[in-house]
Amino acid sequence: MPLIGLCFACCRCCGNCGGRMYQEQTNSINCRRRSFYWATFLFTLLILAGNICMFLSNTYTHENVSSAPGEFSNALKNLQSYTTNIPEQIQTVVNESCVVVDNVTYNIQEIGSSLGKSIQRETESSIIPALDATAVMAQVVQNTSLLLHKLNATQKELDLLQSNLTRVNARINNTLHNPSCIHCDLLKPELDKFSLDTSMNLPGLRKLQTAVDQAEKADLNKQTQKGKDFLENIPEMVTNRTTDITQRIHQELQTIREQLSQATTDIPFKQLTEVSNTLSTVQEEAKNYTPSINLAEKIRWIIGVILCCFILLVVVCNLLGLMLGSAGLVPKGDPTARSGTANCGGLFLMAGVGFSFLISWIFMIVVLILFVVGGNTYMLVCVPWKTQQIFQIIDTPGVIPGFNLSQSLGLKTNLPISDVYNDCQMNKSLWNTLHLEDIINLNDYLNISKFTGQVQEAIESSNITLPNIVLLDSETKKQLSTFSAKASSVNLSSVMHTANTPAVTQLGYFADELERLANSQTNTTVKAELEDEVKDLRLIQTQINSNIKPQLKELESEIARFNDINSTVENVLEKVGSAQDALNNTAQTLKSKLIEFVDCEIGVFTALAKWVNQTITEQVGCCGLVAVSVNSVENLFCSQLVDSLNAFWFSLGWCMVFLIPSIIFSVKLAKFYRRMKYKDELLEDMMMMNPFPRAKLKSF
Repeated sequence: MPLIGLCFACCRCCGNCGGRMYQEQTNSINCRRRSFYWATFLFTLLILAGNICMFLSNTYTHENVSSAPGEFSNALKNLQSYTTNIPEQIQTVVNESCVVVDNVTYNIQEIGSSLGKSIQRETESSIIPALDATAVMAQVVQNTSLLLHKLNATQKELDLLQSNLTRVNARINNTLHNPSCIHCDLLKPELDKFSLDTSMNLPGLRKLQTAVDQAEKADLNKQTQKGKDFLENIPEMVTNRTTDITQRIHQELQTIREQLSQATTDIPFKQLTEVSNTLSTVQEEAKNYTPSINLAEKIRWIIGVILCCFILLVVVCNLLGLMLGSAGLVPKGDPTARSGTANCGGLFLMAGVGFSFLISWIFMIVVLILFVVGGNTYMLVCVPWKTQQIFQIIDTPGVIPGFNLSQSLGLKTNLPISDVYNDCQMNKSLWNTLHLEDIINLNDYLNISKFTGQVQEAIESSNITLPNIVLLDSETKKQLSTFSAKASSVNLSSVMHTANTPAVTQLGYFADELERLANSQTNTTVKAELEDEVKDLRLIQTQINSNIKPQLKELESEIARFNDINSTVENVLEKVGSAQDALNNTAQTLKSKLIEFVDCEIGVFTALAKWVNQTITEQVGCCGLVAVSVNSVENLFCSQLVDSLNAFWFSLGWCMVFLIPSIIFSVKLAKFYRRMKYKDELLEDMMMMNPFPRAKLKSF
C-alpha cells in the first residue's frame, strides 16, 4: 500500500492518473458527481461503523484484561478453598461420629442405672399395690388386736358393774322386805323384773386372739419395708449385675468407633494437599505478573486507541471533504473558479486518501497478526474447550509429559478428565467423581453387623440375675388365711346388745321411783338405806353413761370395719401373688430390657454408619465449584479476551476492506471539488457564441 500510494502520487504529480488539473464538462458530470458522492459517503459510513466497533472492542478488551487477574485469582481461590474444605468436611464427619460414639458409650456406661430405673418403674405397678395392701393388712391386724384388747377391758368393766349392781339389787331387796318400809311392796314387782345382762359371750374369740397373735408375729410391716427396700435398690443391683457385660459391650463399641475413624483415613488427602500447594504457587505467580500484565495492557490499549484514531482521521477527512465540497460547489460554475470551500473539501478527500495509503499497510499487518493469534486461539482452544474435545486431548498419553490423573490418585481404572468435568457439572461428590471405591472399600469399614452380632451373642450368653425376694412366705399366707377364717366366724355385732338391754335403759327410772319411795318413809333407817341405794344406782347409771356406752360406741365403729377382714386378706393375697410373679420374672425382664437397650444403641450405630456412608459418597467434596471455576476461566479467556480481540481485528479488517473503494471514490470525487488550472475548450467555445435573439411581443 505505501508503494502503490507512492506510485499513485508520482503519477498524479506527472499529470497522469487524473493528476492533470483539468476537468472535461459533460452532460453527465452532475450525475457522476452525485454517484461518487453517495458511494464515498456510504463507504465512509461503513468505515465509521467499523471504527466504532474498534473503539468498543478495544475498550472491552482493556476492561477484560484489567479484571482478568482478579477473576483468575478468584477462580484459583475457589479451587483452593474446595481442596481445603474436603479434609475439613471429612473431619466434620469424623467429629460427628465421635460425638455419637461418645454418647452411646456414656449410655452404655449408665446402662445399669437406666435399666434399673426402667425395671423399677415397670415393677412398681405390681409391687406398690401389694406393699400398700400388706401395709393395710398389718394395720388391720393391729386394729383387730386393739379391738380384742378393748373388748376384754370392756368385759372386765361390765363384769365389775354387774357385781356392783347385783350387790345393790340385793340390798334394795333387803330394804324393800323390811317391815318398817312403807309402801315398799309396790316396787317389789319392778325389782323382780330389773336385771342387767353384761356378759359378752363371743364364741371363737379366744381362737381369734390366737390367730391375731400369730399374725402379729409375722410382722407384716417388716415384710412391707423389705419389699420397699428391694424396690429402691433395683437400680444399684442392676448396675452391679451388668458390670461385666457392660465392659464387653464397651470394648466392642470402641472397635466400631475405630472402624468408623479408619474409614476416613485412606482417602487420598495427600494428593489434595499437593493440588492445594500447586494452586497457591500459581496464585502467587499470578500476583507477581499482574503489574507487568497491567502495564502491557495499558500500552496495548494506547496503541489500539491510536490505531482507532488513525481510522477516525480518515473518516473525518472524508466527511469534511463531503461536507465542504458539497457546501462550496457551484455545479454550473467554472471549474477553474471554484470556491475555496469546495477546493478545501477536495483537499480533505485527497488527505484521507493519503492517510489511507500511509497507515493501511500497518493496519493490514496488525489484522494479519491478530487474525493468526486470535483466530487460531479460538479454533484450537476455545472451540475444543466448549465441545470438551480439549479434555480428550489432555487425556491423550504424551500430550502433557508425566501427567496421568488415575496414576496420581492411585486409581486402578482409567479416569478421563472429561468424565470428571461432566460429573462436576452435575455437582457430584468427590467419591463418585474420582471413583474412590476402587481404592477404598467403604462398606468393609462401615459393616458393623459382625460387631453387633458379637454384642448380641454376649448378651444372650450372659446370666444376669437379681436376688430372690419373697414378699409373703407360705407360713405367713397361712396365718393370714387362718386369721381371716377366725375373724369371719366371730360375730361381734352382739356386743352392742349389752348397751341396749331394758335394765340399762330403765335403771334411771327405777332410781327415781326408789327416791320417791325414800321420801315417803318415816323410818329414818329405812329412808337412809333407800337414799344410799339410790346413790349407788345413780352412780352405776353414771358409769354406764360415761364409760360403758362410749366404749361400746367406739367398738361399734371398729366392729363395722372388722367385718371386711375377709375381703382385705383376699385382696392382699391376690396382689402379693401378682407382685411375686413379677419379681420372679425380673431377671428375664432385665435381660430383655438389656437386649432392647443394646439393640437401640446398635441401631444408633447402624444409622451412624449409614449416615457416614451416605455423607462421604454423596455429600463430601461436591465438585460443582470446580466446574464453575473451570467455566469461569473458559468464559474469561474465550468469551471475554479472545472474542474481544477477534472483534477488534475483525473491525479493523472491516475498515481495511472498505478503505480500498473509499480511496477510489474519494480520488474520483475530489476532482469535482478541487479548483482546476485548465478550462474546458468546449466550455470556452460555448461561452464565445452569441445567444439567439428571442422575439419580443408588443403591447397593445
